[in-house]
Amino acid sequence: MSFWKVALLCASIGLAMVQAPALAAGGGKDTRHASADASQRAHPVLRSVTGRRARQARAQERRSTIRRGHAAVTQRGHASIYASSLAGRRMADGGRFDPRSDSVASRTLPLGARARVTNLRNGRSAIVHVRDRGPHARHRILDVSPGVATRLGMGRTGTAPVAVTPLPGFSMRAEAGTLPRR
Repeated sequence: MSFWKVALLCASIGLAMVQAPALAAGGGKDTRHASADASQRAHPVLRSVTGRRARQARAQERRSTIRRGHAAVTQRGHASIYASSLAGRRMADGGRFDPRSDSVASRTLPLGARARVTNLRNGRSAIVHVRDRGPHARHRILDVSPGVATRLGMGRTGTAPVAVTPLPGFSMRAEAGTLPRR
């Protein structure tokens, strides 16, 4: 026998000898954690939802307002402006980013969808085309191109409170994420 086979055999025998008394005393059940299990059953702990998931749920409630009827789900939140320095980079739909285009990035709307974005500060709106995923900044629901930001009158702050309403009629190909490469 080789050295490693002997070492493995000795280790398995030693492990069996350590577990045997505990298993025999508990009638085939590991009793090392029995007292902890019994105390948890006797005093159930009611845990409140805290932490990251709770913050995400509260943020989602603030962002989304569901309107029933002819309009689809309207999201309310803050939009930010894409940097012009990203011009020419690939977007999620495969096309290149043009700062003058009607492109936006959304986490929830399907690629290829059209939406009406309304600046809640001044009431100006624009029809946009969802072509990318994002925004990656927290507490934002949309990234808009500089061209869209100009049409919305977002000004120099770089962010604005907006309402985003999807428009009916986007294609199923766009929804499935199978847009052709441009």
